[in-house]
Amino acid sequence: MFVRDAGRVLLIRKRRGHGMGKLNGPGGKVEPGETPLACVLRETEEEVGVRPLMPRLAGVFRFLDSDDEDWLGYVFVADAHTGTPRVTAEAIPHWFPEDALPFEQMWDDDRIWLPRLLAGETLEGEFLFRGGRLVAHRLITLPRKPTTDG
Repeated sequence: MFVRDAGRVLLIRKRRGHGMGKLNGPGGKVEPGETPLACVLRETEEEVGVRPLMPRLAGVFRFLDSDDEDWLGYVFVADAHTGTPRVTAEAIPHWFPEDALPFEQMWDDDRIWLPRLLAGETLEGEFLFRGGRLVAHRLITLPRKPTTDG
């Protein structure tokens, strides 16, 4: 989940688990019977105490690593939220300007797709890693769904 507020994006420094030490958006694993949206809303509240409002699905990515687990990720963006970010056992939250994201502290692939998501694109992609380093990727922009609200 990438929560936005006044030109900033909320990122967390993972304190444990997969990606420990890196900056990323809040999120986690889907529990049995849970949708990806319900999962990311739950995880964001648990990890930083923030409730994203009106999130949109902005990306579906498959992460393959020849030396580690493979992951299917659903990426959401919310332009509003309730609550104030707080430190938890899982994460340390930080707001960063959208035009100065700390990509050197994030996963290698984030610099490829995150700016496009924040610009409003909906993406689908695959990212191949070897030993935690990005070696290849495929990324496509999906057509926008028509809306009925004028």
